[in-house]
Amino acid sequence: MSKLILRASDIKAREEAHSHPWNPKSEIRGFMLARGVGLQRTGVSIVRIPPGKESFVYHSHRFEEEWLYILAGRGVAEIDGADYEVGPGDFMGFPTPSVAHHLKNPFESELLYLMGGENREFEVADYPHLGRRMVRHGPRVVIYPLEAGAAFPFPGIEKL
Repeated sequence: MSKLILRASDIKAREEAHSHPWNPKSEIRGFMLARGVGLQRTGVSIVRIPPGKESFVYHSHRFEEEWLYILAGRGVAEIDGADYEVGPGDFMGFPTPSVAHHLKNPFESELLYLMGGENREFEVADYPHLGRRMVRHGPRVVIYPLEAGAAFPFPGIEKL
């Protein structure tokens, strides 16, 4: 079989459980489709959120665009402080710099969606509910308090 094709049975067999350490309600099951066929600059994953669980953590991206496409089930997307019920066929896109967003499943059936975006060498993500900022450069990840940022003392250069 070609390494450029992932069969449905292989995808289902390779799904793994994940959660976010900052959110006790975080629980997803999925597979990184793009990595499975060798894509490096773009990410596409198939994701399942069980009833009563959430994706990861309410966050925004500075440099990497992200999108979600609901395949089955219903969820609640928190986007820029407001909640929106979403269902099959709904698409959400977060151009950069993005507003904060997060996906929850308060309903009784599984929520299934595709998630994708960029894989850049450098990324900054803010977690407004937690007061944290993540800075990633390659494999190195550093977390800062959001209030730790300060203006750089040169005209025309602002803090992130």
